[in-house]
Amino acid sequence: MPTLPEVLGLLARAPSVTDGVTLVFDRIGPAIDAARLALEFANGSKSPIVWRDPASVGAPLPTTPGQFPVATAAGVLATLVVHREQPFSPSDHPPLVAVADLFAIALARDAQLDDLQRELTARVQEVAHQRAFMECVVDSLPDGLHVVDRDYRIHAWNHKRETGLQGVSRTAAIGRTIFEVLHRQPAALLKREFDEVFASGRLQQFQMESSAFGEPRTFRISKIPMRMGGGPVTHVITIGEDITDWKAALDRTAQSEKLAALGQLAAGVMHEINNPLATIAACAESLAMPQELGSPATSPTELLRIIDLEVQRCKKIVNGLLDFARPKPAHRELFDLDEVVQQSLFLLQHHPRFKRVKLVMELAGSGQALVHGDADQLVQVLIALAMNALDATPEGGRVVIRTSTARADDGRSLAQLEVEDEGPGIPRTLQAKVFEPFFTTKPPGQGTGLGLAICYGIVNDHGGQLELVSPEGAGAVFRVSLPTGTAS
Repeated sequence: MPTLPEVLGLLARAPSVTDGVTLVFDRIGPAIDAARLALEFANGSKSPIVWRDPASVGAPLPTTPGQFPVATAAGVLATLVVHREQPFSPSDHPPLVAVADLFAIALARDAQLDDLQRELTARVQEVAHQRAFMECVVDSLPDGLHVVDRDYRIHAWNHKRETGLQGVSRTAAIGRTIFEVLHRQPAALLKREFDEVFASGRLQQFQMESSAFGEPRTFRISKIPMRMGGGPVTHVITIGEDITDWKAALDRTAQSEKLAALGQLAAGVMHEINNPLATIAACAESLAMPQELGSPATSPTELLRIIDLEVQRCKKIVNGLLDFARPKPAHRELFDLDEVVQQSLFLLQHHPRFKRVKLVMELAGSGQALVHGDADQLVQVLIALAMNALDATPEGGRVVIRTSTARADDGRSLAQLEVEDEGPGIPRTLQAKVFEPFFTTKPPGQGTGLGLAICYGIVNDHGGQLELVSPEGAGAVFRVSLPTGTAS
């Protein structure tokens, strides 16, 4: 008869309870002259584990076997049944009872492992289902989404980012750095954007224009900080929303909004005009005073000069409103952008602001940048852009005006006019607003916010595009791109 530690070792080392019980039966059976050993499970829940002495195969079994319950606190799990010829003595019971108890421990352990395995399987399936559900939610978003860690490696890449002309498959993106995948964008700019979110922990949003899909599209980019366990920012979620249609809807309602804004502006203009009108009225009253009542304190010539100055001041105030509300019909003809530059500089050459900076001209050359349109309106555009550049450029800096030719993505030939300054630049969060009416970065009293909006309308009416193409913090470069014309 094997010792209890030996029995325990056999059960512990066996890969399953069935194998362990079989090994124990192989040791116990010959030791107690058993003809048959069986472990019969309660309620027939499993097939019994049976051992038979080879020498007794085919012979009838003893009719009164010994039975030893295999039980735990939860109840009887099975019964150890022993068949042998010799009757059981009192000394035979304790070892077999002990073996039955060890069987009970092994069966209980096996049952617990089965329960744990079922629970683990259920939890794994639940986690897998939740993960598949979340992936389905993310993939169903109409916006592109990706997640980047502090090493700039991509951990999530949704289905929207896989589609389109510049789509990248998920397998090609996951695990690589964002600079490897979005290699068309400047790596330094991308890094700075992510570093700002990692450092500040604040949501960053900005708009950008892209022609990668054939036609210009406007996207709102949101960079969202993500924290694991409430600690520092560990990941950044980037969402790109195509807001072209939304922006177009705003443009369609811009006229009614413009009228409302013009009403507010008109109220302010009338408030400004009241002061010079009061002065004009006082001067007119002095001029109309009968000579016999006494000469006015100021000579008529001086009064007329004051009236003229005040009238000119009123005209300047009103012209900003009228030019924006009712632009003059354009007279279209073929002209050279170089001529527009020369004419604009002739009008501005005596302006005091030009004495503070160095003006640099880089012209394409006569006959290179031909445009069909209204030269006077484009002179107005260049003057507005040049005045903004002068305001932004510090004393001693440079303002560069250049003309050139280029080719659009669709193959069209373009004539381009650029105005570049050496000012502080325009923050990226404000770049999408610079062409909105009444938006200005100048201090109160120094700008109406109409200049760039008027320029944008004129260029758009010419079938061209006015855009801010400079990076943040490196001065501003405004570029006018117009379809080229041909001499007849």
